[in-house]
This record gives sequence, structure tokens and C-alpha cells, in this order.
Amino acid sequence: MLQFVICSQSSCAANVKFSFLIHPFIKKLREGMSIMSNRLFQGLVHQMRDTIDATIGVVDETATIIACSDLARVGTTNEFVSLDLSDSHDIFIRDGFTYKPFGSRVKPDYAVFVEGVDDAASKYASILAITLSNIKQYYDEKYDRNNFIKNVILDNVLPGDIVIKARELHFNAEISRAVFLIRIVSANDISAYDVIQNLFPDKNKDFVFNITETDIVLVKELKSSLDSKDLEKLARSIADTLSGEF
Repeated sequence: MLQFVICSQSSCAANVKFSFLIHPFIKKLREGMSIMSNRLFQGLVHQMRDTIDATIGVVDETATIIACSDLARVGTTNEFVSLDLSDSHDIFIRDGFTYKPFGSRVKPDYAVFVEGVDDAASKYASILAITLSNIKQYYDEKYDRNNFIKNVILDNVLPGDIVIKARELHFNAEISRAVFLIRIVSANDISAYDVIQNLFPDKNKDFVFNITETDIVLVKELKSSLDSKDLEKLARSIADTLSGEF
């Protein structure tokens, strides 16, 4: 069984109420299978390459090609495309390719691209974006670590399923983690979720998700040398950063 030791303290700054829970996950897990989203994309692109008589592929938020019908392009980047990705989910054209951003967040996580700038390329890009987005959503719900931790925190996973799911995700439960609950008292046009995610961008170690319109949870991986004073310091730092934005 995964054991949870829960303590709580609170810290306030301006319009941000901040509390945190020390939430160590203690369990010996062996290596498990890890399914990567780019493998899903590459699998679909491989199946579609004969149907669509053009080069097709997917770039991530850094404009790195993570899947492509032309395997030689995988791993290459285009910094100019990343500028367009930061704007919206609308179709755009760059260097003879049609791009359609997609993803679950306000800022797109990915973009599908199709060689060509005509209406056919736009239609193919839109269809592929919808298909890949749905596949990614299914993958996230079934295998995503962020969703897994969210369901554990919200008690939406049966105790017996936690260990099984952790094995599937190759989730290291021996590492101690602190769970921070952040409540936004007053809101403006600034997204507190985006601010926190930018503070902790490593999605393999730290997890950020909303549980209500005003409450955000941060699950932060801890170093073994950290104590409660270090957690308080981190909490105040995050609260101060958020207060400066609101």
C-alpha cells in the first residue's frame, strides 16, 4: 500500500491564501512500461502517410518535430514556428506547410503540420488535429501522471488500483513530495495556473492542476534534505510571486 502522512500549515500574502500538505509517497515499485505521447502520434502519422500524399507530422510546444512521415525530420526544430504556436489554436502557414495547433490548454501543446498551403492541406491538418487531440485526451485519462496524481489527491482511485497504475506509469513512489494547496481569493486576467506551471515547468517531477475555480494543487518533488522550514520558505516564495501578479 502507498502510505500518506499528511500535515498542514498555512501562509498568506495579499490576495493569495496558501497552505501545504507534506505528502510522502512510500512504496517500492519496479520498472514498468511507459507509453509516450509522441509514440502515439508517430503511430498515427505512420498509418496516415500513404493516405495523405504529402509530408505530415507533429511539433511540440518548442517547435521540435516529435512525429513525422519523413523520419529524417524527427528531432529538428523551427524557432519561427514556436512564435506562432504561442498565439492561438488557429491554422497558420509557414515555409510551405500548413499548421493546426491543438491541446487542452489555452496555449497549444502541439501542432500538426501538412505539406502544402491549399484548402486540402488545411482540411487534412484540421482532421488530424481533431484525431490526435482525441487520442491524446484518451491517453492522458488512462496513463497521464498528472491525472493519476490528481485522482489520488481527490480520492478518485481505489487503493488497490493505485499500485497497479503507478507501475503502468513507472511512477517512483519512493520519492517524497509535498502537496501545496493554493487558493486565489480575488482574480484578474492573469492565470494563476499558468504562473505556477511556469514556476515549476518540469512535468516529470512536479504536477500542477486545478480542483476548483479558485483552488490549485501543486505536487512538488522534494530533496531528502528539505525540512518544514524549507517548505515554508518555498510556500512564501510562491505566494509572493502570485501576489505580484494580482
